[in-house]
Amino acid sequence: MRHLLFILLLTAANAAERPNLLFITVDDMNRDSVGAYGCPIKDITPNMDKLAAQGQAFDRGFVTIAICQPSRAVWMTGRYPHRNGALGFDHINADCPSLPEALAKGGYFNALLGKVVHVIPTRHAAFDLIRTQSDLGQGRDPAAYATAIRDSIAGAEKAGKPFFIMANAHDPHRPFSGSKGDDKKLLPVTRRITPEEVVVPGFLPDLPGIRTELADYFTSCHRADEVVGAIMAEIDKAGLAKNTLVIFVSDHGMPLPFAKINCYLASNATPWIVRWPGHAKPSTRDEKHFVSGIDIAPTFLAAAGLENLPGADGSSILPILEGKDQAERNKVFTSINAPHSKKPFPMRAINDGDYLYIWNGWADGETQFRNESMSGLTYKAMKAAAKTDTAIAARVKLYDHRVREELYDVRIDPFCLNNLITKPNDKFSPRTSAMTKALWHQMKDTDDPQLKRFQSQVELALD
Repeated sequence: MRHLLFILLLTAANAAERPNLLFITVDDMNRDSVGAYGCPIKDITPNMDKLAAQGQAFDRGFVTIAICQPSRAVWMTGRYPHRNGALGFDHINADCPSLPEALAKGGYFNALLGKVVHVIPTRHAAFDLIRTQSDLGQGRDPAAYATAIRDSIAGAEKAGKPFFIMANAHDPHRPFSGSKGDDKKLLPVTRRITPEEVVVPGFLPDLPGIRTELADYFTSCHRADEVVGAIMAEIDKAGLAKNTLVIFVSDHGMPLPFAKINCYLASNATPWIVRWPGHAKPSTRDEKHFVSGIDIAPTFLAAAGLENLPGADGSSILPILEGKDQAERNKVFTSINAPHSKKPFPMRAINDGDYLYIWNGWADGETQFRNESMSGLTYKAMKAAAKTDTAIAARVKLYDHRVREELYDVRIDPFCLNNLITKPNDKFSPRTSAMTKALWHQMKDTDDPQLKRFQSQVELALD
């Protein structure tokens, strides 16, 4: 009875006094594909750049797992994948609480726009309004998103509630604009990026086929930016900017080798931008604190004045917006369990800002890695070039079979090209020991099912 009274009091309160919540996501987009994060292609993401100028951008923003559905499950539960049940393309555990359910109970009008099948599909009843990919021009039509935002705002106003809108662009997920499988009639673009404009990321070789695919990818990035712009324009036109907390992220890196479905820096690093007038200072950057996918739900709940989800691993980043230090945010943990095929490829990683350590539990010298990021032109171009180029052949071999442990100095090697563990240099041994020990404690503290395998494969100094 007291709980019911609490809900009624929240619903009766003036919605304008409680913040609206807007969560904007893009699909398969690298952090450095955004102008505000260093993309050299001129005006590739003007709307995302504007959002960064209006709020606070985090330079150490990460997702927890570089696969679509489990990444979104982390956002919606505040828990690591092995703690919410969504190890891969799985449902979260039946007893796992979720963000939309908590917000619905707390008096919010919830709307889900796009990526519907990948956003906690067992909890759709918590959303008052849902628009699917087909409703949104295959998840790529800025005008359709603008209409959906207006409908969401109207629905919240009619209900007399503040809103939580999760707006998910389907770009730049495959099929890229202009690539095989893309329906140009349904998915128009206003700007086409050329192969000559592309800057090939350092973790990939510069080959014609790769440039062609990256041109299509960046064209899709620009279209995703137009969706973001359309969404933000509706919020601003409705006069809701001041009282709306906006968080913008990507679900993981680009769907190419050494990015998506891995634990490299390009896999998990995401644009992470917060706009909330009066809270997040415009044109500011946070270069110190690690923020992660587990922190999304706790942050939205804290802004709404609600308690964190029971059992959540993450915590609110709102104190950072207030200029406070969160000393515990000095590292980030990431993982992979299985891609869409459900074949297990267990990986665990820890990044402390200086070094990135990766454990590939599946790597045995014989098992070959397979995932969706190997479709398209890039992997094929690498395989073809490997026949005559020994350096590319070594990269393909590493990608196909990996090694048990990898350690990279990400300060000087952000593309993760020089595995220090293979080097006979004693100065890296203490670092490796410290990283494996920290990862072991993380796995133990969170009841990671891969702990026993990790212990059996890695030399640990746990004194």
